[in-house]
Amino acid sequence: MQATHVSEVTEGSEGSTVPAPGPDMNLIFEFSPLPLLVLSPSCFITRASARFLADWRVSSEACVGQHLVPFLEKHLHPASVEDANKVHGTIDDAIAARAERTTKAINVRLVASWTARVIPIFKEDEVLAIVTEWHEGPPQLLEGDLVKPGLSTHEAFRILVEAVKDYAIFLLDVGGHIATWNMGAELLKGYKRDEIVGRHFSIFYGKDDLEMKKPDIELEICLREGRVEDEGWRYKKDGTRFWANVVITAVYKDGIHVGFGKVTRDLTERKASETRLVAAYEESEKLKSDFLANMSHEIRTPMHGMLSACALLLDTPLTERQRDIANIMDESGQVLLQVINDILDYSKLASGTFSITSDIVGVSSIITSVVRGVQTTLQPSVHFELFLSSDLPKSVQGDPLRFRQIVQNIIGNAAKFTDKGSIRVRASLQNEEEDSYTVLTEVTDTGIGIPETAAASLFTPFTQFDITTTKRYKGTGLGLSIAKSLVELMGGRIGYRPNPERHGSVFWFTARFKKIKSLNQIQDWKKLPKGGSLHSRLGTDKSDWADLQTKLGEIAPAKNILLVEDNIINQKVMLGMLRSLGFKHIDLASNGAEAVNMVRGKPAAYELVLMDISMPILDGHEAAAKIREAGIRVPIVAMTAYALKGDRERCFEHGMDDYIPKPVDKKWLIKTLSKWLIRQKRDYRRRSLDDQMGELRLIRQKRDYRRRSLDDQMGELRLTAEQKVAASTSTVEVNGPCQ
Repeated sequence: MQATHVSEVTEGSEGSTVPAPGPDMNLIFEFSPLPLLVLSPSCFITRASARFLADWRVSSEACVGQHLVPFLEKHLHPASVEDANKVHGTIDDAIAARAERTTKAINVRLVASWTARVIPIFKEDEVLAIVTEWHEGPPQLLEGDLVKPGLSTHEAFRILVEAVKDYAIFLLDVGGHIATWNMGAELLKGYKRDEIVGRHFSIFYGKDDLEMKKPDIELEICLREGRVEDEGWRYKKDGTRFWANVVITAVYKDGIHVGFGKVTRDLTERKASETRLVAAYEESEKLKSDFLANMSHEIRTPMHGMLSACALLLDTPLTERQRDIANIMDESGQVLLQVINDILDYSKLASGTFSITSDIVGVSSIITSVVRGVQTTLQPSVHFELFLSSDLPKSVQGDPLRFRQIVQNIIGNAAKFTDKGSIRVRASLQNEEEDSYTVLTEVTDTGIGIPETAAASLFTPFTQFDITTTKRYKGTGLGLSIAKSLVELMGGRIGYRPNPERHGSVFWFTARFKKIKSLNQIQDWKKLPKGGSLHSRLGTDKSDWADLQTKLGEIAPAKNILLVEDNIINQKVMLGMLRSLGFKHIDLASNGAEAVNMVRGKPAAYELVLMDISMPILDGHEAAAKIREAGIRVPIVAMTAYALKGDRERCFEHGMDDYIPKPVDKKWLIKTLSKWLIRQKRDYRRRSLDDQMGELRLIRQKRDYRRRSLDDQMGELRLTAEQKVAASTSTVEVNGPCQ
């Protein structure tokens, strides 16, 4: 509605008319019938009309000078920064559009809602002020029409709580007895209000929770911390249970504790979904583990035949061309074996079953050994440099196998991708603490380098920066990912940077080792049986191997060995390998049942049994267990293509004494045979005799115990008989004179 303005006129000195002075604009604003606010361009309140102050029940001092957003927030019900910011957003829209805008309704003190008509005032492109014209309306209705004009806050809240159906909301007194009961609690737990009010809330807990005094503990924690939250099984009136999320809050009035507020949600469906997901995950992990175990066995079994046959072939007189071909077969097989090992290592790391052992680590010797091995594979145009800092510790405590694996991976990659130039390996002590060392190893090469686009994903599994069909360098893309995981398990970090001197790469990693505090600690380690791979258990000095093989060859002709293997090719290969070591008396069993019968038939005939695991009729585990049940203490060495976490330990659980993975490495075989046929045979027999003597002593003790028990029983019978006779004699003596 537009108002028509009529101005009064007066007559001028020359007969002209001029407008009479109008009313004061300040008075017009002050006494406007509309609630008005004038805002500065930055939304601070500069003026408020008398009507606005009266309707909003605020003073001019509490209003003028305040920013609009916090002012509105203090008067909204419920207090909401979001609603206040929405009003501010409408003002911004009006300024941007240079046109009036109207805000959405906001509730003020549960008695009314207000909308604001926003009018921006411009002088050319400059905002002079923002006029907001406020219009009152009925309160905005909440869910279920709970808020009505004139309804008190406490009453509205009570109605809201009582009407909620998805949550059990009720109050407890200071002793934990139920004081209120809402509709949600009745629907969830099955109790009517008059059935449950006054009873202790522990009625919802199961037997185990009551024995643990869980309800009382929860109230104690709630009093101490103000709040407690728990999830667990709770019980309904009919005895059925549901998975509940429970929140208990301490309630205070005027600083005095008056009770507890309790909110319960039914999460049974969520719990069931989680259980199904966990079961599905565990099943998928089991299937993956089974698949990897089967894949390992199925690939390693023929590889065992191939690589062992190559080893036997290389030990025979060959022409130069024949030896080159055999070496190519052997090297290709070793590459394939490394690919399989990478996949299995990644699987174990991803599933969290990879473990770090504790042993003596010679940092310098391991790095030097790896460098010597890699140097033989370098191109003639590549120069190798090794720098070992003088402050490197000689011996530390850690996992030598995993440290070697990391060093081998990083240096091996440098050799693989460097055709000319140099490779420089530098190891130094980065940090020393009271009980640990941190060793830094850097490998700098002048190879092909890493593109910037690939640097960020270098340590991501299955990632290779050259994925074309014409790529020159082969591999799984797992090496750096495995190295990263191993470094992190050893408390270190790994990284890459471009070679600052010339084209190429710099890979570095740190590893944290514990200090060896005494010589006794080293002696204790030397007494422990070493697990892990061949290189973690043995040295790599060729003279050591030659000496060990010579000693084994001296005793081999007099030793009887039982080879248990179902695969015909592997039978031929193992027989050839054993005979090449000097063994002449080798019996062969094609399955576990046949092996058990042969060992039981000649208990003292064999000095050692080489036992395959996967076989028909009776597998290696069952065969070893039956041999042990028969009391035969012959050393049994598992020989299996299963190479996953736990396979070695499973062999020991079934009574085996050692473990050789397939493909069988000839050096590992020599070490194991020497261990049981030369070094530990005497001790093993002594232990076996001690075990037998212990069993005899136990039998004697049981026999003596039974004899004593029988004597005790006979004594009790004799005592009972004597008592009966004495009682009978006493009766005769008493009755005799009366007759």
